[in-house]
Amino acid sequence: MADTYDYDLFVIGAGSGGVRASRVAAAHGARVAVAEEYRVGGTCVIRGCVPKKLLVYGSHFAEELQDARHYGWSVSGMEFDWPHLRDTVLRDVDRLEGAYKTTLSNNKVDSFLERAEITGPHAVRLASGKTVTAGTILVATGAWPVMPAFEGNEHCITSNEVFHLETLPRRVVIAGAGYIAMEFAGIFNALGCHVTVVNRSDTVLRGYDETLRDRLLQITMARGIEYKFNRKLQQVTREADGSLLVHTEGLDPLAADIVLVATGRRPKIDGLGLEAAGVTIGDRGEIVVDAENRTNVPSIYAVGDVTDRVQLTPVAIREGQAFADRVFGRMDVPHVDYHCIPSAVFSQPPLAAVGYTEGQARNQFGDVKVYTSDFRPMKNVFAERAERGLYKLVVDAGTDKILGIHMIGPDAPEILQAAAIAVRAGLTKADFDATVALHPSMAEELVLMR
Repeated sequence: MADTYDYDLFVIGAGSGGVRASRVAAAHGARVAVAEEYRVGGTCVIRGCVPKKLLVYGSHFAEELQDARHYGWSVSGMEFDWPHLRDTVLRDVDRLEGAYKTTLSNNKVDSFLERAEITGPHAVRLASGKTVTAGTILVATGAWPVMPAFEGNEHCITSNEVFHLETLPRRVVIAGAGYIAMEFAGIFNALGCHVTVVNRSDTVLRGYDETLRDRLLQITMARGIEYKFNRKLQQVTREADGSLLVHTEGLDPLAADIVLVATGRRPKIDGLGLEAAGVTIGDRGEIVVDAENRTNVPSIYAVGDVTDRVQLTPVAIREGQAFADRVFGRMDVPHVDYHCIPSAVFSQPPLAAVGYTEGQARNQFGDVKVYTSDFRPMKNVFAERAERGLYKLVVDAGTDKILGIHMIGPDAPEILQAAAIAVRAGLTKADFDATVALHPSMAEELVLMR
């Protein structure tokens, strides 16, 4: 292959999946290059879960400082500086991008910081005009926010731009009620903004267990977030003072300083040359791949969000690792299992889940048992907060096997990661019952349900 192509592997997209695949393939001895048209690190590091989680941490202090007086602390003169938080988060993004670049360099991966387009089964053309050949091409370009077509959508922003706001808005309208929408609704609400969520259906966080969705809705409404359900954005206009008016079906216009559209993400395939190379594209714009992430063109693979199977960073990393081990390590690695994947929404409070929801379990298995613990966290009791946590176990009535765990409350994602191992391992309700509780903790509720 060394005499035939410039590289053994050429990766398009230096996000989590692409970087992992590049690094592992190079460790197996492959000659690897990666092209990235924007910034190394991809959605998660540059404009997604990492900077968003830092904003979540920053917004939590509003509640923590209010609660501190119940623990004997006198806090006065509280002020919040949005530019300081924003710039601190962006500096950390710069640090992480540098770390990703160093990882590629240390593993002797050549980096092209420019756009790449596939021109054939073994060739790509860079924006500079240079053509590079490779035995294998991997597409790992991720996904991109969807901006629906409506009048005035140029006045709106997506999750790409929200990290760069010049000032903290007083009034925020968010279109959508998925995890991105609900996370930013919690951030802005905690920072003192008036938040209105406009959603075309009457469901938040579609796909999560209904009891958790209802609990989050109750808590966030009590915190002051307003919801306009069964409504679609029709028009957004800019007023003379720079503010926005949001027009929806059947409602008076909503005044806003920013309108954040978070109505979904689609695979980022525009301009990649996939059609010219003969790569099959699915109905949702996704690259169609088999269980080994190979497209219908034998030399072209794809991993991560661009395949639109499960849009989660850890899944992209798993796929990238498995691809590199299989193709360049000649290893017989198992296919990525997409069933028992834990997930979390860093709303306020956060929720986390793994396995089947109650509805899914009843449809799949018929007879199931459901155990719940509805409790007020000790911290909330002492801080005189009425908010309650809710944990839920979904169990196969015939086998006693845990089919799903669903949690909402402080630190739910941190607790669920360990609990997800139990579900993945096929443990039973009896195994949970036999485990001694760790007291006092919220996590102990998982082993105390009867």
